[in-house]
Amino acid sequence: MGRLKRKRPASSKKTGRKRAAKKNIRQEEQQSEVITQEAVQKVSEPKSPAPPKAIKPSGRKVELSSWSKGIQFLREVKIELKKVSWPSRKETMASTVVVIILVIIVSAFLGLVDVGLSSLIGVILH
Repeated sequence: MGRLKRKRPASSKKTGRKRAAKKNIRQEEQQSEVITQEAVQKVSEPKSPAPPKAIKPSGRKVELSSWSKGIQFLREVKIELKKVSWPSRKETMASTVVVIILVIIVSAFLGLVDVGLSSLIGVILH
């Protein structure tokens, strides 16, 4: 049977850490209370009138040429492709082998089902 371990009395370092941790928790609670009180005051205060509306731009729209649109699109594509995490050569090869094996298994299964159903229908019709 295992031996029971006796608890050791807490050392002064550990109790000091515990006291500091409790003090930090109390300070955080006090800060959160202040924040919630400020939030309640903001909600209870009447809202100021809405700011004046922004001036609308003129009716003219700036048209970009089709070349500049195409160039902009290609720039964005280049930026997005830099963000992609590409698999290594080893991972790509492993995934390809798995896909090929699954395709062979599924095609063999569907071939057997096709042969079985066609022979069944042949028996029924004759």
